[in-house]
Amino acid sequence: MDQSKAPVLDALAAYHESGQTPFTPPGHKQGRGADPRVRAVLGDAVFRSDVLATSGLDDRTSSQGVLEEAQALMADAVGAEHAFFSTCGSSLSVKSAMLSVAGPHEKLLVGRDAHKSVVSGLILSGIQPVWVEPQWDAERHLAHPPSAEAFEAVFAEHPDARGALVTTPTPYGTCSDLAAIAEVCHRRGKPLIVDEAWGAHLPFHPDLPTWAMDAGADVCVTSVHKMGSGLEQSSVFHLQGDLVKPEVLKGREDLLGTTSPSVLIYAALDGWRRQMVEHGEALYDQALALAQKTRDRIGRIDGMHVHGRDDFCGPGRAADMDPLQIIIDISAWEVTGYRAADWPRDKHRINLHVADHRRISAQLTHADDGDTTEVLLRALTDLAEHVPELRTGQPVEVPPPSRLRLEQTTLPRDAFFGRTEQVSWQRASGRIAAEMLTPYPPGIPAVLPGERLTEDVLRYLRTGVDAGMIVPDAVDTDVMSVRVLREE
Repeated sequence: MDQSKAPVLDALAAYHESGQTPFTPPGHKQGRGADPRVRAVLGDAVFRSDVLATSGLDDRTSSQGVLEEAQALMADAVGAEHAFFSTCGSSLSVKSAMLSVAGPHEKLLVGRDAHKSVVSGLILSGIQPVWVEPQWDAERHLAHPPSAEAFEAVFAEHPDARGALVTTPTPYGTCSDLAAIAEVCHRRGKPLIVDEAWGAHLPFHPDLPTWAMDAGADVCVTSVHKMGSGLEQSSVFHLQGDLVKPEVLKGREDLLGTTSPSVLIYAALDGWRRQMVEHGEALYDQALALAQKTRDRIGRIDGMHVHGRDDFCGPGRAADMDPLQIIIDISAWEVTGYRAADWPRDKHRINLHVADHRRISAQLTHADDGDTTEVLLRALTDLAEHVPELRTGQPVEVPPPSRLRLEQTTLPRDAFFGRTEQVSWQRASGRIAAEMLTPYPPGIPAVLPGERLTEDVLRYLRTGVDAGMIVPDAVDTDVMSVRVLREE
């Protein structure tokens, strides 16, 4: 296919050139009705390009096939058989993928380090999760994706499972051996879904980890806004093989998705695909070299240890890692990552990415350059010089991995929609959770609906919040109380 084309962008330009007058939504009518104070912040171009997908970008019957051509170009660019655009983020895309593989009360193997959007999909669908344990690094209190051997063992116990879902790369940049997991699934005729939200860039450079379609996955979900040039909420899910039918996957997306998709998001997706095909390898040559240089320089800052392959990859750990995710262990400082992440924002207007009880992280992309990394390095150097001011004497009580895992006693859906009550956290041990409790970012739930709460996990969350952890999905975000199933 002609990868120099950008059908959505071309159609949008044609819309502007034709001077059409809309008597349809959006109600701002090309920005004419928008408050000038809003336009002063957002710019006129945002409103001018915010048009309907049909009876706007395309005609009433979509006869020009603008979106269909753009999606076909995306699939061709990355070697998939089908690609579907989503303007509701990968949170919707992964739910669509799950519902295309399993239905209510059917089993799906899921890595327990899944994002909260996967758990939301379980709640909405009534799918029965069969959890596959991640590979826990007990020394660093960090989870890497589950191994192929773990999926093999769980499939042996649950041969009736409809398929499997694995998250890779993780928000920490670590990757599973997808080819081996796909082989485990396909030997049984079962599809593999990959939540590759952090891997939209992987198809475009040979030195990045293998991307899911090349590894044999059936459905792969990517968040182009995370590591690509898409606008927030832009996602693409890809399909290959015959284990999941394209019409089924599209139908599930139609069930969950908006009937008013954003042409702005479509246009950015279309342009990003063209940019990556034409310039991606050169851009990531530069990004990877910059990442290595930045890693080396951060590693020379007193008290900062930059995790690399020696820490993250090998037997019992990850199979690969994305070097653009710069994960920095600051445990030598006796300062939490929560407090450390706040300092650069307050003092240097630098926003870091993942922060946990002992780490901070900086995400690099093809958009970074020597100027942005110099700003980062100055902020981190200043942070190291103010460590004593950040010590609070409030340690986060992180239990060993074996005591972080909770027993799933009830389907997530049944617990979430069951009869509930709010109890103090001191009285919640032994009760069945009816909500998600998710330190964010990275957004991996510590507690799921239907899991039996323990003193260890409750104390971890409570001490974490006192130390700066954010648990935004809890009914009580301070975790002074927890929503649980009512005992009859």
